[in-house]
Amino acid sequence: MDQHHFRLTANWDGGRNGVGALEIGNLKSAISAPKELDGPGTGTNPEEMLMGAAATCYLITLAAILEKRALPVRKLTMETEGIVSTVGGTHFEQIIHHPHIVLAADATEEQVETANAAILRAEKACMISKALSGNVEVKAIPTVTKE
Repeated sequence: MDQHHFRLTANWDGGRNGVGALEIGNLKSAISAPKELDGPGTGTNPEEMLMGAAATCYLITLAAILEKRALPVRKLTMETEGIVSTVGGTHFEQIIHHPHIVLAADATEEQVETANAAILRAEKACMISKALSGNVEVKAIPTVTKE
């Protein structure tokens, strides 16, 4: 069994409303608590990082599934929404992906159905969704159209 190790380095200056920096691979960013949670809003924050991880994992997984199914994908876009609650302690309640797949104009109805199924399958196959399972509801709301 292969294992892949990823290493992140970070530093922090100050208390809760301080500012820090992190570096991992190609990602280098200032970090702080978000303005939405009464922080300074400098650089990125844990909420954005978690949403970014969930969205990129989901999108890459979906693209792989669509490729494997040999669907005539012309465009793949997505918006992701994160819902954080402060009731009972600050926590993520939901991450909702809104993928939009545009298939070729001559795509069959079967291919449209396969694309819709792929959207739901990717949510279950993404390793970040699996890691969040039981703690954060992750779901996808599909939109599949033709050119």
